[in-house]
Amino acid sequence: MPESVKHVNQIPVEKVSAGSHTYRQVLIGPDEGPNFAMRRFIMEPGGGIPAHTNTVEHEQYVLRGRARIGIGDRVYEVKAEDVLYIPVGVPHWYEVLGGENFEFLCMVPNRDDQIKLVGSD
Repeated sequence: MPESVKHVNQIPVEKVSAGSHTYRQVLIGPDEGPNFAMRRFIMEPGGGIPAHTNTVEHEQYVLRGRARIGIGDRVYEVKAEDVLYIPVGVPHWYEVLGGENFEFLCMVPNRDDQIKLVGSD
């Protein structure tokens, strides 16, 4: 049985290949919870992720920093304590604003997720 409690410093940090100055930690993965995964994203100043789509929805909670985020055809400026919902298949992107890290929690269903960069066929 997986650990029910662990400290974030015990969890590996991996670079997000499609992102710039962007890292991810899988806080709760598919082997730990039957329904949802919880991930922490860390984007350094100047970082971001280009427009892409996913085959699972995203629920996100901003922990710190500021960013410009595109969801569909709308652009938002978000900050700590903002909450985002990104539906399945909707293009979205991230761009860090300011000189501090932008960090958020991202919860997704434990299903196969196909990621596709917008404009790549």
